[in-house]
Amino acid sequence: MEKYEYRVVTFDTKGFWGGDVETLQIQDQLNLLGNDGWEMVSCTSTNQSYGATKSIVCVFKRKKE
Repeated sequence: MEKYEYRVVTFDTKGFWGGDVETLQIQDQLNLLGNDGWEMVSCTSTNQSYGATKSIVCVFKRKKE
């Protein structure tokens, strides 16, 4: 039976009210994780207020060695 390990990464948004996403920074981090064998299985945003995003939470998995 295959076994997995999991990793949760949170990206905070910028700006006074939140919601400003630094896509290049997130992209670079995702590429680093992918190169290390991590596969994203879920990604969601958290609501601050009035629909503004406070942070983005991503869950990754990879096979245990």
